[in-house]
Parts: sequence; structure tokens; C-alpha cells
Amino acid sequence: MGQLNIPRVVIAGVSSGVGKTTIVTGILSALAERGLKVQSYKVGPDYIDPGFHRLASGKSAHNLDTWLVPPDCLAEIFASTAAGNDIAVIEGVMGLYDGGRAGVSSTAAIAKMLNAPVVLVIDAKSMGESAAAIALGFKLYDPEVNLAGVIINRLGSETHRQMVCEALGKLGIPVIGAVFRNNELSMPERHLGLTPVTEHEAAATVAQMGRQVAQQVALDDLLSLAKTAGPIPVRSSPETNSRVIKARIGVAQDDVFTFYYPSSLEVLAEFGAELIPFSPLKDSQLPAVDGIVLGGGFPEMFVKELSANSSMRNEILRAAEQGMPVYAECGGLMYLARQIVDFDGQAYDMAGVIPAVCQMQSKLETVGYVEATALTDNVLCDDREILRGHEFHFSRMIPDISAVEFPWAFEFKKMRTGALYHGGYASNSVLASYLHMHFAGNRQAAERFVEQCAQYRSCQTGQGGRQHGR
Repeated sequence: MGQLNIPRVVIAGVSSGVGKTTIVTGILSALAERGLKVQSYKVGPDYIDPGFHRLASGKSAHNLDTWLVPPDCLAEIFASTAAGNDIAVIEGVMGLYDGGRAGVSSTAAIAKMLNAPVVLVIDAKSMGESAAAIALGFKLYDPEVNLAGVIINRLGSETHRQMVCEALGKLGIPVIGAVFRNNELSMPERHLGLTPVTEHEAAATVAQMGRQVAQQVALDDLLSLAKTAGPIPVRSSPETNSRVIKARIGVAQDDVFTFYYPSSLEVLAEFGAELIPFSPLKDSQLPAVDGIVLGGGFPEMFVKELSANSSMRNEILRAAEQGMPVYAECGGLMYLARQIVDFDGQAYDMAGVIPAVCQMQSKLETVGYVEATALTDNVLCDDREILRGHEFHFSRMIPDISAVEFPWAFEFKKMRTGALYHGGYASNSVLASYLHMHFAGNRQAAERFVEQCAQYRSCQTGQGGRQHGR
């Protein structure tokens, strides 16, 4: 066992909507502007906030979620990605103590796991001294959480600032920042929350966040606080031999398909995959690959362009028909369907691999952590094996055939309610569902998928045929 000494701090919130992402993005931008090497993290399964982190820091953010990834493995991911940086900044999820059932993967749980001090963001827009009472309540709720300071957000005036800061001063709770209301810094909204950064010009907004935070957050105090975090034990990494490439896996990555955990894809590489990015949006042909991964994203926002690219749609359909392993999550599932029906009721042809239509709904269909029990052998797992993940989607998959005949992939179990339902599609070499998962928490699934792709590669080579796209 070794030790990791890395200054680190958790930026938590009283609840969702208090401005955590704006504050954290501004902090990352301001610290990077100082020339510091900053590594950011996001608690929970969120894909969108890390995009803003990356714009601000210049580095890919990593998710910390003890439902998706076991705590010991999560600590290793943190240690390996934080090493060599000047500071690690961890953005919380929802309120400090909110998470799955029994607080699983809450910000508080992650802060304790990482032995990191916490700075609480309080939206003071409609309150004065009550902000101090809120801070005190959060500090006393769990003494094991090191709530070491607060950032007061959305202040309306200097008088407002003085009122809140004086109240906090009486309690001895340090005020790390006092940020004034600025409507120009609000994040664009959309039906899934924040707009993905790849879809709009956000660099100027991020830079402005950095300038405001540099003026209104005591960055030197924040850095000093981060340095109070003690060392955390880490396993010594064994020396790894050069990896043998077993299969080439095409990973859809463009403005549509953006929902990937960086350390999740790395697990595929650990098991011998060479990852080849491609774009279902812009490319006309698949690269020379032995398998395909279609991650989540927002195909409904690019549905016309995806439908117009019939060459790629046909390529993927042909690859699936030839037995190439295909794994798709959420947005990838939608793309593999016969059609997507958008919010206006307009239908657009998709790849046609799955005999179903994905129809956008006016309300959120489902959100939360799930267990997915396989209903048949598939490219990730055996029949009755269980995968952990989460769901968050506004579309509904409607099979072309009866629900009794449809080859459902999984029986899903909602962890919050215990509700059971069938979902996804598994047939031959294709597995697609609304499940988002992290391969670091489902390593056996990653290994199986790479092996399936390697077998396909071997069969294609053994038959004297050329692999798809070559």
C-alpha cells in the first residue's frame, strides 16, 4: 500500500439548482488561468456537467459513484487520475446528503471516502441570516463530514452579503466565497437539464465564470483548505506489460454520442481493445473494426442529420446482420431502432437493427439507479447475470411486435422503489437498452465484450473474408 498526497476539496450544495456547476466551472477556470494543474470530478452518474469541467480545466472530468463502481475500485480511479495534479476539485450531486437509497453515492459518502473537506454552496437569493442556520444544520447533521466552509451564491447587494457573512461569522463557519447574482452566467437549459457543451459555444461563458469567481471566491483560502486533506492509502499499481490488441472496437463519438465515462472505456482497453472513434453523424463508412459501442447522447436533437446519413445507417445494419458484436446505451438504442419520433411527432428512419420505434415523451420516462438481470445470454453477460447502472431518458421504446414475442434484454429493478419491468433488446450479437453503466463496476462485462469481438475477428479472418469496413 502507498499513499496519495493531493490537495482536494468537495464543492457540495444544499440542493439541486443552487449553482454548483457554475461555481465549480468558475473555480476550475480561475485555477487553470493561474497555471495550476487541476483535475475535476463529478459525484454521481451525470454526463453533462463534466463537459463544462473539461472546457474550464482542459482535462476530462471523472465520475465518482459508489453504485456504478465499488468503493475500493473508485478510490483507485481517483488516485490514478488525481496523481500529478496540483489540486482535485470534486463537484457534488443534488444536496450534500442526497443519493440513492440509504444515501448510496451521496456527496457526503464520497467526501468521507476521500477524506476531503467540504465547501457548501448556499443559494441566498431569498434569504438572509437563515443561510447561517442552514449551514449549521448541514454541519451538525453528520459530524464525520468535514464541512469546512461555505460559498454564498446569488447575492443581491453588498448589504445582503454583509448580513449573511456576519451571521456565519457568529457560528465560526468560514465564508470561502460570496458570489453575486449574474444572469449572464446561467447555463442553457434543455429537456435533460443542462445543454451538453458540444452543442453550443460555451467557452466565452466559462471564461466569464472564471473571471467572476476569481474576484468573488477566495481562491487562496480554497487552496489552503484543500491542502488540509490528509493522505489517502492507495494500492501500488503493478507494472503492466504492453497490451496485446485482441480486437478493434469502434466507439461512436461526435456531437450526438457524448455520454461516456473515460475510465469506463479504459477498462475495454485494459482487456485488449483498440478503441477507434467514429461518427454516425458525419462518417459515411464504419472504420475497420470488430465490434461497435454506441453510447448515450441526444440523437433526438440531430435526428434529421442522422436519418439523412443513410450510408452509415446501412453500414451499421449490415454489420449487425453479419454478427458483429454491437453494444448500445440509451441514445445508442434509439439510433439502432427502426425510427425515432421526435417531440413534434415527426418520424425519422434510423439504423433498423431493432424492430421498434423510440418515441420522445413530454415528461421524463424514468430516472435512477437500477439492477438489470439478463433474460438471455448476450454480448456482455450470461442469462440471469446482473449488471448495475442507471437510467435517465425522455423517450419510450415501442416494439413493432407483441411484447410477448419481443426479445427483451433485461428485467430491470428500480433500486428506489423495487419496481420490476422488462427493457432493452438482445438478439444474436446485438445488445441495446436504456441502461447506462460503468465498465469499471462491471469488469466481467467488459472482458466478455472484448472476447466476443475477438471471436468475431477470428471468424472473419478464418473464413478468408475481410472484416467489415476494411
